[in-house]
Amino acid sequence: MKLEKILDKLGSLEKNSFIKIIDNIISKNPKNAKEIEKILSQSDKGLKSVDSQNVSNIFNLISTEFSEYIHCEFQEANSQLDILIDIIIRDGNCIMKQDWFSRLYETEIKLLKNKIKSLNTELENDKSEISESRKRDFRIYKACLSTAYTNDVDNNREARVTADELTIILTLSKQLGLSQEDIKLINYSILPIKKYDIQEVINNLKNIGVVFYSKKENTIYVADEMVRLLRKVRKHEVAEKFYRRTLKLLREPIINQIAKEHNIDRKLTASQKIEEIIKEGISFNDLLSHEIYKQGITLTEKKKILNELCEKGLNIPNLKGSTLEDKIKSLIEHFENVEKDEKVGISIDGFDKMLTELNQSLPKLNKELKEQFELQDEFVLNADFLLDYNIKPRDILDLITKPDLTKFIKENGIKQRGDDILNILEHYKDVENLYLENYVNVGYRNLNLLKENGISVKESELGIKFEELTKTIFKSLGFNVDDHFKKQLNTQKDMMDILLNLGNDEIIIVECKTIKEKGYNKFSTVSRQLKSYQKLALKNNLRIVKILLVAPEFSDDFIYDCEMDTEMNLSLLTASTLSKVFETFKISKYEEFPHVLFRDIVINEDRIIKALTK
Repeated sequence: MKLEKILDKLGSLEKNSFIKIIDNIISKNPKNAKEIEKILSQSDKGLKSVDSQNVSNIFNLISTEFSEYIHCEFQEANSQLDILIDIIIRDGNCIMKQDWFSRLYETEIKLLKNKIKSLNTELENDKSEISESRKRDFRIYKACLSTAYTNDVDNNREARVTADELTIILTLSKQLGLSQEDIKLINYSILPIKKYDIQEVINNLKNIGVVFYSKKENTIYVADEMVRLLRKVRKHEVAEKFYRRTLKLLREPIINQIAKEHNIDRKLTASQKIEEIIKEGISFNDLLSHEIYKQGITLTEKKKILNELCEKGLNIPNLKGSTLEDKIKSLIEHFENVEKDEKVGISIDGFDKMLTELNQSLPKLNKELKEQFELQDEFVLNADFLLDYNIKPRDILDLITKPDLTKFIKENGIKQRGDDILNILEHYKDVENLYLENYVNVGYRNLNLLKENGISVKESELGIKFEELTKTIFKSLGFNVDDHFKKQLNTQKDMMDILLNLGNDEIIIVECKTIKEKGYNKFSTVSRQLKSYQKLALKNNLRIVKILLVAPEFSDDFIYDCEMDTEMNLSLLTASTLSKVFETFKISKYEEFPHVLFRDIVINEDRIIKALTK
């Protein structure tokens, strides 16, 4: 769930710790201080009175400083922060009831203790499957950590690993090629490990600002933006779902090679090995730099293999970068952008239809999805529910085995030639709703983003498409979009975009404008155009209730000129406001939108949404 949405859900007390930490970071003059000050200048009461969207924007501006602050928290040896963060950054754990989190925490501690016992046995066993060179790496790291932790006791101080020691230890672990799981097991074989009271654990996480806790709902929330930040702190470059997507493309001998290197049982199935590799916390960068290649392979051959993996397997053509490192960095950035994007590649309605039909064809999928993403609810095959957990259509299809995908495709009349997953996504795309979900992108003429979201359109068609979508929205709001009457009124010179017929000779005129640059600022041009429409309507004895100008955004100068105009009853409506009003209207009690709500110079989204939900 996005940070903005979580902040909107919670009361001031529940947000207090998070706001205090951000306030503290701002007071220390962060690198984006000027941009932050610009946002804060709009409020005279400081950060506490800033709306959720702007708090979210400020958090993104101080993400580097927040990461540094979290790194400092890791210096507390007994904080168990690594264990707790590894739980909350897993796919599906961003919203949890307290008892569910307690169960996950308890399971993690038990599992950790069993794994430590098993590792210690393996290290002492001459017939162990762990190679002697690997044992040596483990022993070196363990000895250095033990010295760092216990040297304080020798000097009559409390045992802890200092910041300087931690930096050296982390460098050592990287040079030895240890996974996050290896590090955690060795750390807790030296540091005392115990299970804390769950309320104490939640309070500690809340106090350092990484989770929100609603007492009323008894629920923990971790914002999507926070998950991404914490993942980087733990050196997990990509989400588990993208890691899994990449591993599933590798041949089984390569999976076995990785499993052998990290002491994973090779008797497990390929899918089980993949899950164990993910749990090991092996760096995605290291995986693509070293682990997926045969011994002795050249750098040129490595780049060729990576290119083929991206182009043929992940459907990412022309991966940027000339060096192997640059290519891997580009792939990580690609996955980050996919994860940040709020769109799902198909429409929400299409997503729900796909889930319904998946449930019919593969009745075990609901249970498998619950287990994979550690979801608490009984029935999870619901688009809105899954999107709150940032789980998208592709993430679900990635979990389904090849035979089950084939069965589903045959039973639902989906194209069988080519890539199964892409064929399924195409089948459920639902173009009309997909366009509506990308309404703002159409208004901004953002071809690249439209293409990424599964829409192929010519730039020359975007103006007409924006007008068509605006018509569709007003029709859905219950207005009579009267094209026939509009044609009667229009002349060769004056051609209004949309006419809403209210009856009794009353109308609303709607004009649509797309923009490529920021801020629509051509008031003189558009006012002449709208005044000519006004004259045309008055000439035909019509009463103009309102003139609405719809565009992605308006510049400050444009809004000022509009406020100064005394000849037209004109209101400015941004595409995002119209889209949000439309979404709220769909779940409101109204059958027809009360047009009296269109009364501001710049239509106030919050006021209308509040009125619709009363």
